[in-house]
Amino acid sequence: MNAPPDLAVKVEDLERRFGDFVAVDRVSFEVPRGEIFGFLGPNGAGKSTTIRMLTGLLTPTGGTGRVGGYDIRKEGEAIKGIIGYMSQKFSLYEDLTVEENLDFYGGIYRIPGEKKAARKAWALQMAGLIGREGSLTRELAGGWRQRLALGAAILHEPRILFLDEPTSGVDPISRRNFWDLIRTLAHQGVTIFVTTHYMDEAEYCDRLALIYRGRLIALGTPEQLKREHMPEDVLEVAVDRPVEALEVLARVPAAREAALFGALLHVVVADAATDLAAVRDELERAGLAVARIEKILPSLEDVFVSLIEAEDRKGEQRA
Repeated sequence: MNAPPDLAVKVEDLERRFGDFVAVDRVSFEVPRGEIFGFLGPNGAGKSTTIRMLTGLLTPTGGTGRVGGYDIRKEGEAIKGIIGYMSQKFSLYEDLTVEENLDFYGGIYRIPGEKKAARKAWALQMAGLIGREGSLTRELAGGWRQRLALGAAILHEPRILFLDEPTSGVDPISRRNFWDLIRTLAHQGVTIFVTTHYMDEAEYCDRLALIYRGRLIALGTPEQLKREHMPEDVLEVAVDRPVEALEVLARVPAAREAALFGALLHVVVADAATDLAAVRDELERAGLAVARIEKILPSLEDVFVSLIEAEDRKGEQRA
């Protein structure tokens, strides 16, 4: 399989088994150069396993793939030279200082001496760590460590950047600042392949692949996914006992799906104009106080919940 020159990543029927367990089940997709491609799914869905195969860290059990034109089975070392990789653990050595970490990665990536100083200065500026070069990495706040890890991952100016849950455990403001950096890199032509389970981050991606239990269950832009996979209406319900309300809605024919969203409920119905009243009536008949019920635009989280529940129903039917 040869990838066209305008594709950064191309995989066909990619598979990885661990004994009898199928972690990645015949996944196929393409990522054009310069795109922010989001790999979305719950923990254990197969996101990290896929990235490990694409970065040459894990050999596929089946299927084919190319990254930057290189075969992921045969040319793993060549792939490592053109990519950056940042894991949720930030890939930093906490007993080293900020500068020592950058020096270490500069050596790993074999950055020429005449260029290393400029790249280190850029990384320190980008991470907001000028003046903290001698600080131990473990002493840095989470947002600073995150930006330092990003600087280390792109010190060698890779064409493709793999980010595996890069904002896990980081505060919301640091997450937003981090995504500003990611969009800047993408505008400069870097291809970004990012895994996440944060739905708000998924909105930043040009395209998304939704993976569940190792299988790709949807692929498209955020707007495409909302339009094509959520043809029904979504009602947002504020009710005094939401958990009890879920049990009631499970018995309401008009409520196709219902899920908790914080203290609120999102209820999927065929037509809000006719089903809203039925949902309200059933909840009030059960003695629940409905403070508000209204139609809302579906979010990616609504789409994701709907797709997962549909997959679970298919699994029950197959069983």
